[in-house]
Amino acid sequence: MDPTRATTRIQLRTYVYMDSLQPQLAQYLATVSQGFLPVPGDSCLWVEISPGMAVHRLTDVALKATRVHLSQQVVEREYGSMVIHHRDQSDVLEAGNSVLGHMGAEPGDRTPCQIAWQEVIRGMTPDHTTLINRQDRKGSMILPEESMFILETEPAGYIIYAANQAEKAARVKLIDVRAVGAFGRLTMSGSEADVDEAAHAAIRAIQGLNPSRA
Repeated sequence: MDPTRATTRIQLRTYVYMDSLQPQLAQYLATVSQGFLPVPGDSCLWVEISPGMAVHRLTDVALKATRVHLSQQVVEREYGSMVIHHRDQSDVLEAGNSVLGHMGAEPGDRTPCQIAWQEVIRGMTPDHTTLINRQDRKGSMILPEESMFILETEPAGYIIYAANQAEKAARVKLIDVRAVGAFGRLTMSGSEADVDEAAHAAIRAIQGLNPSRA
């Protein structure tokens, strides 16, 4: 047996392509990036797999196949994720095809996304917003009387796609987005109407990723 070849089958948990990173999400990702920083308008691919260590081989495949940049890589025992981006959409799409080809997989093989929690809280109180703003976050601040949209997804990586589509749809503020671990979590705030529109867009985006049922 060739010791350089892994024998464990890789499970595709998350595979989402974003044609254009929205300004707030791009800046947020840059605050947590360990590699090349994305900028608004970049196309982006988020891949999450299991087991986690397999992400190194897939990263190698993507980077050698195209001109994409690696902005983030997280390696845990159970899950591993990588985020690649480039101004040229064709490079990101080709990198994704190379990764899928190496795995012998298709986008439809990804784990269907489940919405674990969704809620809109209206007219936030000062005590509540102050506590949220003091927590470990890298986005904007939520203000009293604003509405807040919170969303939790499984697997975690899908939350990035939901955040990007929500920002496309409405004038909301990105408070927090966490896409590592078992569950992804998103918090956005704004006027009641904008938050409602963002929530609808995020949920539609997630539902659109799942295979249709006959």
